[in-house]
Amino acid sequence: MTMGKRTSADGRCALRWSVAALLMAGLLGLTGCVHRTTEGAPGLPSADVSRDRTTASDEPEAAKRGRVRLELASAYFGRGQMATALDEVKRSIAADPTVAAAYNLRGLIYGSLGDHKLAEESFRRALQLDPQDTDAMQNFGWYLCQQSRFGEAEALFAQTLKSPRYQDTPRTLLTQGVCQARSGKLDEAERTLVRAYGLDPASPAIAVNLSEVLYRKGDLERARFYIRRVNSSADLISAQTLWLAVRIESKIGNRNAVADLGEQLRNRFPQSPEAHSLAEGRFNE
Repeated sequence: MTMGKRTSADGRCALRWSVAALLMAGLLGLTGCVHRTTEGAPGLPSADVSRDRTTASDEPEAAKRGRVRLELASAYFGRGQMATALDEVKRSIAADPTVAAAYNLRGLIYGSLGDHKLAEESFRRALQLDPQDTDAMQNFGWYLCQQSRFGEAEALFAQTLKSPRYQDTPRTLLTQGVCQARSGKLDEAERTLVRAYGLDPASPAIAVNLSEVLYRKGDLERARFYIRRVNSSADLISAQTLWLAVRIESKIGNRNAVADLGEQLRNRFPQSPEAHSLAEGRFNE
């Protein structure tokens, strides 16, 4: 999945993420953001501010340094350069320790590095600075889900969806549904992902994850419907989507489809783990 950009209602930059196909987490991306400036803010003259339009030149120097460092940190994070991303986010926080998005990104970096104590501390600090930061809520929720703290994760997803500031319901429903599937609550996961699909039927991540859940529940015809929609688009096909389709057709007993899809998988992704599973006949993993 790709990185995206969203600016929250108060002008702060927000971290966005997506859940990749087959219950795998994707990366978050942070792009350019602007800090809110108001009359009487540190470093700004109080006189006549209400009668003038705020521009980039009004941004305090410390806030500007923090913003630039945060953008760099996000770029490095998106490329998987975690050590460099961590250095930059530390510099961002040192320059301006009041920005929730910086702690949000720090939590993602520490989580990727396996430092769970500092990851959790970072997410909690982000929410202390901005209790309505829906991106931090969702990211923290996914982090807790990965730690099998499913009840806490579910509470954060619910809080995200209730926030009046939130504008990306399908994204959180996808994350919530994936987490419910990880916890074994397949009926709940199906309901959540069906709702997400109804809001965003063009999302391949939602379609693949819904197909996976239906496959695990034994609802094979519906699972086939959703994965076929993804595999019908050449630019969306991956080893994972073909392998899911192979397993569905195998369960249905459609040998011709298994042979055709299996050939595509071997030809297009010969070195993939899915191709190796196919070669070894491990259809039920």
